[in-house]
Amino acid sequence: MSVAQSFGWRFEAWAVFSNHYHFVGHSPDESAHNLAQMLGLLHEKTAKWINKLDNAAGREVWHNFWETRLTHKNSYLARLNYVHQNPVRHGLVAVANQHPWCSAGWFERTARPAQVKTIYGFKIDKLKVLDDYEVLAES
Repeated sequence: MSVAQSFGWRFEAWAVFSNHYHFVGHSPDESAHNLAQMLGLLHEKTAKWINKLDNAAGREVWHNFWETRLTHKNSYLARLNYVHQNPVRHGLVAVANQHPWCSAGWFERTARPAQVKTIYGFKIDKLKVLDDYEVLAES
């Protein structure tokens, strides 16, 4: 999160997978003018780290992004739930807080119980979110 923080962003929810990620964050201003710059550095740092782990220098890991500006409270809350529940939706875990690369566990530990209940109560089945997750075969 240090890259996001250095640009003034505050992440509220995140879920990271083998070929994509989702996050909900608050920008430092209304225009979110530094989103592309922040994501460029985030992609660079995480790609280098992942490629080092896999001994695959130069491999393209994250190569694009698209954003949605959330201006309605209910859309924001539903997307918080969507991001937290995404590992379950993709069949990776039975309960979202079990996925190590998801903020659900952190959220459940730090938010008030009423907040957790409220956010987890928002319907996510009708959200239109680009999500191209593919299960990769084990080698």
